[in-house]
Amino acid sequence: MATTKRKTKKSAQKSSSSKSSLTKSRTPQAAKGSSTGSSTKRSANASGNGHAGQLKQPKSPMPAQHQSKPGQEHKLDPRPHYEAPHYVGAEKLKDKVALITGGDSGIGRAVAVLFAREGADVAFTYLKEEKQDATETRRAVEAEGRRAYAMLGDVRDPDICREFVEQTVEEFGKLDILVNNAAFQQHQESLEELTEEQWDQTFKTNIYGYFYMTKAALPHLSEGSAIVNTGSITGLEGSKQLLDYSATKGAIHAFTKSLAQNLVERGIRVNCVSPGPVWTPLNPSDKKAKDVAKFGADTPLKRPAQPEEIAPAFVYFASEVDSSYVTGEVLTLLGGETTAG
Repeated sequence: MATTKRKTKKSAQKSSSSKSSLTKSRTPQAAKGSSTGSSTKRSANASGNGHAGQLKQPKSPMPAQHQSKPGQEHKLDPRPHYEAPHYVGAEKLKDKVALITGGDSGIGRAVAVLFAREGADVAFTYLKEEKQDATETRRAVEAEGRRAYAMLGDVRDPDICREFVEQTVEEFGKLDILVNNAAFQQHQESLEELTEEQWDQTFKTNIYGYFYMTKAALPHLSEGSAIVNTGSITGLEGSKQLLDYSATKGAIHAFTKSLAQNLVERGIRVNCVSPGPVWTPLNPSDKKAKDVAKFGADTPLKRPAQPEEIAPAFVYFASEVDSSYVTGEVLTLLGGETTAG
């Protein structure tokens, strides 16, 4: 990936949104349908039960595995599914410009692909350790016939958040959709084991970053624009080993509802997608290998969601065609669970 660097204020720590300097990726628009650089296309991967169009998704137990943070999607086994081969775009986001934090992998990558399939150009952020994943995301967006713009930086730094927005507008001429998605997560058995440093890192990444990005983006958003936040079921139900992470996700839900009320008269909609377990690098870089193997097995569907199963909810919230009357909502996607909090 060809890159150029711009000077920015350095952040003190690494986070799952990116590091302190910014790296831009500029490449020509690719022909629609070109290679995404992913493992294997699944357009013909039916479930084998005779129902055309139904995809076979990996079920628990997953292979036991662990990665160092921030986690890399290309090392996961099995690879997360993000291509949504049976999803047909309908130009719901035609010629829109979206900025997605943490768009190199997981939910962020799947959202980038579907946004592009719906006609949007996509800017996204990533960590320096995730450069290979970011390259794949860029190629996947370009394969949909849209432009991709990759930026290296850290959402814990408000100056860098402003730079993300400024470079997106410089590259594409405008900004219509902001997706706050970057996150940091680390399990701890007890409150005594949860350090002040981890508490600070989690809050700075997961909620301060949302605040910084939204404040930077707001001057460029107008009537019809959308902000979509990534929440979590842990923000509604809590999690005994994710005290800090759950607290930030609860804050994101409240931030979503409050910001929606604040911006409703300006015609800017604000909503939140709040999933249960999703097969992304976030958990294998956090949990012990033996715990990763059973990740998501306790849902009624007996497996974690794949990113491609979560991404259509982001399209729904981003699209005026679908959700012009919807703002301030927290949508849970829980694999068959019927209660949340």
